[in-house]
Amino acid sequence: MSDPQSYFNRMRRGEIPAAPVVTLLGGEIRAVDAEAGTLQADYVGGPGFANPAGQVQGGMLCAMLDDLTACLVDATLAAGEVVATLNLNVSFLRPARLGPLQGEAHLVRRGREVCHVQATLWQDGKEVATASAVCKIVARRD
Repeated sequence: MSDPQSYFNRMRRGEIPAAPVVTLLGGEIRAVDAEAGTLQADYVGGPGFANPAGQVQGGMLCAMLDDLTACLVDATLAAGEVVATLNLNVSFLRPARLGPLQGEAHLVRRGREVCHVQATLWQDGKEVATASAVCKIVARRD
């Protein structure tokens, strides 16, 4: 069960601000079920994300997928724990246009220290990119 005093839950309640990268990506969590290991979020491919072809640059899609996977792990943490992405393997399936994107992450396996997560980004009901991530749970060092 998710800890009510964790960073993730305090952020969801508005007690602390979201990470600046979430704001940059236009990220907004639509639904999270820490017990089931799922998270859904929306993102916005803004004009500053455009590559020379006018599409969302792949690195920005990677950032969205990293946010999805790490955020899901974050939703399962206790107070004083943080998540670090160890590996992010991304596949681009089709170009993403500037504008709204939808994402979903699924927790494949959560160990005591290492988690395996999969995520997908969609636009107009079509898969744009997928990722598999390995994340590590670490104690926060303030």
